[in-house]
Amino acid sequence: MSAMHRGRMPPGWDQDLSDDYEWVPLRLPPDLTRISASTRLSIEAEYRGWELTRVRLYNDGSRRVLLRRKKTPADRLGVAEQPAL
Repeated sequence: MSAMHRGRMPPGWDQDLSDDYEWVPLRLPPDLTRISASTRLSIEAEYRGWELTRVRLYNDGSRRVLLRRKKTPADRLGVAEQPAL
């Protein structure tokens, strides 16, 4: 099974980004099933506090997702934990 990859944000997604949140764009490969993607994102939400903000599906079957979570005081000091997908 392929891994999810961090990537660039699609055009227009960077307009409404609040400084109160951490933002992580991910690329889900086309061979990752919808159920597998949903399970992985649910685990990130449950144990690391990430929430799904946006999803974009492409013709080749790949998806781009944008995750966010509230910043903590440690994050403001520059110690950010990224999703381990």
